[in-house]
Amino acid sequence: MTTKITSEMLFNDYFLEWVNIYKKGAVREITLQKYLLNHKHILILVPNLKLKDLDRSAYQNLLNDYAKTHERQTVIDFHHQIKGAILDAVDEGLIYRDPTRKAIFKGKTPRYKKPKYLNQFELHSLLNDLNLVDELNWDWLILLIAKTGMRFSEALGLTPDDFDFVRQTISVNKTWDYKLNTGFQGTKNRSSNRKVQIDWQTAMQFSQLVKDIPNDKPIFVDGYVCNSTPNKWLERHCKKLGLPIISIHGLRHTHASLLMFAGVSIASVSRRLGHSSITTTQRVYVHLIQELENQDNDLVMRYLAGLS
Repeated sequence: MTTKITSEMLFNDYFLEWVNIYKKGAVREITLQKYLLNHKHILILVPNLKLKDLDRSAYQNLLNDYAKTHERQTVIDFHHQIKGAILDAVDEGLIYRDPTRKAIFKGKTPRYKKPKYLNQFELHSLLNDLNLVDELNWDWLILLIAKTGMRFSEALGLTPDDFDFVRQTISVNKTWDYKLNTGFQGTKNRSSNRKVQIDWQTAMQFSQLVKDIPNDKPIFVDGYVCNSTPNKWLERHCKKLGLPIISIHGLRHTHASLLMFAGVSIASVSRRLGHSSITTTQRVYVHLIQELENQDNDLVMRYLAGLS
């Protein structure tokens, strides 16, 4: 510890010290940068707030000020990151009571967002338009993510060793750092380490595609990789077919949404996506869940009407 932490300490100084002690070297670099960005927000919004003065009103005012320039979900994410530091301060007796309890989340009106996923018909059209040649290209990556729901970094981290063609599974146990170009790194969280089942046709196709690639070499990486390249590749397909223009990450959303509409349980979808909890899946796909609940209500009413 480089600084003695007391209740007289400024909250922004405490938060930065907490990040250096507990997060630096323990989380991925991209996550660490989010913590450091949130420290900058704290420094701007409450530069003179001391730990001893961080009560519920002060904390709510901090969230309210942050919400003036951010959407509600971003405010919630901000809250989740700084809450950990605050709860540790409560445990240490630096703050008398938890000021984050019953926090209210506001936010500016969400801007228009592009469609995040395709429907079943649109996905079929996209997959039929792919140029699946005898060697790996971005179209094969599009197919694989559409059929597995993997994150882009997880797909880039795949090596031939990760495929079990007999059991028709893919082991997701690492990612490829395409943002800082540092090579292999760990998965997003513990739940992201998983085995994803694939259909027999996909298994047969990839068994031929990766047979001549060294077992420890990433199958989609050959030099510097930027996600804008496959995104533009996917965009060209969407424009050609008159489909909503989605991103590579949108294929993950497409995979999840189609599974849920097919009746797959949210617990199974959550495990397949590698979410840290079902709560994460529910939050990300709340609009789909509400739509499915409406369909379920119709089924319930038809069933009850048939009992009379």
